[in-house]
Amino acid sequence: MNRTELADFLRRERARLAPSDVGLVPGARRRTPGLRREEVAQLAGMSVDYYTRLEQCRGPRPSRQMLAALARALRLTDVERDHLFHLAGEEPPRHGRSSRHVAPGLLLILDRLDDTPAQVVTDCGEVLAQNAMARALTLDVMSRPRRERNLLRRYFLDREARGLFPPEDREEHARVHVANLRAVTAARPGDPEPAALVAELRAGSEEFARLWDEHEVSLRHRATKRFLHPVVGLLELDCEVLLSHEHHQLLVIHTARPGTEAHARLALLRVVGLQDMSPQGV
Repeated sequence: MNRTELADFLRRERARLAPSDVGLVPGARRRTPGLRREEVAQLAGMSVDYYTRLEQCRGPRPSRQMLAALARALRLTDVERDHLFHLAGEEPPRHGRSSRHVAPGLLLILDRLDDTPAQVVTDCGEVLAQNAMARALTLDVMSRPRRERNLLRRYFLDREARGLFPPEDREEHARVHVANLRAVTAARPGDPEPAALVAELRAGSEEFARLWDEHEVSLRHRATKRFLHPVVGLLELDCEVLLSHEHHQLLVIHTARPGTEAHARLALLRVVGLQDMSPQGV
């Protein structure tokens, strides 16, 4: 691990970003350009003290998960992300399979969507990034351990996660999840990730096993979904899914039609934010 070069790289990458580049409000006048250390720490989900020590050449060697979080927080390209891993003495993630490094272009779009829920998800259902509205609607998934960030694993193995949807909609959500995963598994026959997820869900959920054996297959890019929010109530939202073919990533956006009750409730959700959230998830 090259602590000196790593610290210099982190400082320079932090200095090149403005708060608006990462979806933050600029706030009071700043004495120096770039993000503050506490803002990078917040975006990466680490303590300010830990990040400060990295910039001061006295921090412990970051884990691969922490390096990936820093790459997202600093909006690094693939090349810059790989350089960060090398400076920390780690091999960069292998290319050619589903990547958990969110492309800066996708993050830029995510940061600009401040009035509608949006998140980046892998084609296997792992949430990689959320904006504030998505956290308010479906829980701050990124604050949980990585294993608990997978939407399919939560939906089929954690019954409480289904509380976000009306009971009459839950069977359809289950079918869509299974049909999407079957399409992904068929498209990536040499990748063990989707196959391992299928094996885990078949073993842990009778419902998943039953639906898997029905052999339905689909990739949904547009739908209408209903959410039961504990504060603002029922929201009927249009769901658009944009696909990044290179990284097997999806940008999922939920919008409400102007003039509808859902539109008013979504505006209220923006005000309420993360307050009074119950422990639910997609």
